Amino acid sequence: MTESLAFKADLHCHSTASDGVLAPAEVAARAHANGVTLWSLTDHDEISGIPQASQAASSLGMQFVSGIEISVSWAERTLHVVGLNIDIENSRLNQGLEQIRRDRETRAHLMADKLAELGITGSYEGALSYAGNPNLLSRTHFARYLVEQGYCKTMQEVFDRYLADGKPAYVAGEWAGLDEALDWIHAAGGIAVIAHPGRYKYSRREFTTLFRTFKLMGARESKWSPVHIRPISTTSTPMWRASMVFWRLADQIFIAPRKAVWTWAGYPPCPVILYPYGKHSTEIMNKAFVKEKEDDDEDDQSPEAVACRQAPAIT
Repeated sequence: MTESLAFKADLHCHSTASDGVLAPAEVAARAHANGVTLWSLTDHDEISGIPQASQAASSLGMQFVSGIEISVSWAERTLHVVGLNIDIENSRLNQGLEQIRRDRETRAHLMADKLAELGITGSYEGALSYAGNPNLLSRTHFARYLVEQGYCKTMQEVFDRYLADGKPAYVAGEWAGLDEALDWIHAAGGIAVIAHPGRYKYSRREFTTLFRTFKLMGARESKWSPVHIRPISTTSTPMWRASMVFWRLADQIFIAPRKAVWTWAGYPPCPVILYPYGKHSTEIMNKAFVKEKEDDDEDDQSPEAVACRQAPAIT
């Protein structure tokens, strides 16, 4: 068995259809230039870039997978679920995404109002100038505007001062429920993937419940998110501890061009350890959690917790 696959794949990228800075065809060209042969465009709550992406990928000789990244509310936090190999004409999927986009519009106006109260005027129009898709304003677009206007030096500073959870201009998103997102993806014939699990600030118990709930809702395709990674440098959270078992965190996505090759389709190969043990992080992380005090959840007798404990192992 070799230590890497015979091709490069990237199944989680954004374009100007959501919060990226390159048009779908430009992302395709950059992927191809970096040796990618299997590629998916997975914009936030938006599939309008898929036709251009598919055409560009075909012209470049790449295999293309239609994708989406759906914003989900779970355990009072935002979770992202990627759908791969979806039918972009599916009515159930499109109706659900349209509702999320309407909620995003409302949220954008509320964020602009809060920023105005802080003395930062014109932020809605400013954010809009950075959006390739006017129907999908995000915090990223607001952050770019605030940096351009000199309110902060970096986008991270914008989030730390204004837009992160608990900060003065933060507005929680009204996203899809996990059951809704999975229903839309499956209705469209797609495969559901928990995106960048290393980002979420869930407890060990919450992560365990999430993976088991994912399974109970019929998402047998709960695959490992194998791209957009960085070397593990800390073990300070439950997810990072679990991540040590499967070698790396999936916490970076292609949104904008970067100088270093490894930030785009240049990641180290998938380690052999993932192949014989099911290849999916949900399996591997589940095993890691089981090794830690298995009785931690036994004091939770809620119907959901009981159902989750009785769920079959994630395979």
